Amino acid sequence: MSTLPSPLQDNALSYLRAYPTSIQDQVKQLIAQERLGQYLLAKYPECHAVRTDKALYQYVQELKSSHLRNGEQLSKVVFDNKLHVIRNALGTHSYVSRVQGSKLKTKNEIRIASLFKTAPEAFLKMIVVHELAHLKEKEHNKSFYQLCTHLEPQYHQYELDCRIYLSYLDLYQQSLWSPTLS
Repeated sequence: MSTLPSPLQDNALSYLRAYPTSIQDQVKQLIAQERLGQYLLAKYPECHAVRTDKALYQYVQELKSSHLRNGEQLSKVVFDNKLHVIRNALGTHSYVSRVQGSKLKTKNEIRIASLFKTAPEAFLKMIVVHELAHLKEKEHNKSFYQLCTHLEPQYHQYELDCRIYLSYLDLYQQSLWSPTLS
């Protein structure tokens, strides 16, 4: 049986509150059997190779150009060390409007939590797709999630597994994946 106190398990499951109790119960069972990490590693055995802001920008641009050719231009894409802690977010998109002469210029930025430097590509892609979808749809509505699944058909599964991983991180305070050497 698990040696983790019940309040610790409940706090870790906060990422899964919106999911049916049947899914939460399955995760609780994996935690109790101390098999949560094994479950994730079996599904996602490797970490992606995107390590720098430049590589992240290229990764995002490739996804954007293949699916959102008419989307707004991105001025900045970076990993952010403070994102998860301060804003309780995995990624953010921001729009900065400035008046330059007689024109209003908008700059779009995407920031991804640095904890995803050592995660499977599926999790990185899910977060990038989510932030790219905000270029077209500002609100989290039906159209937004339809766009997410258009950009990545496995979006919802990746989101669930990413939330399970966040639960793992809350419980064990260590990454499952190591950076790949290239």
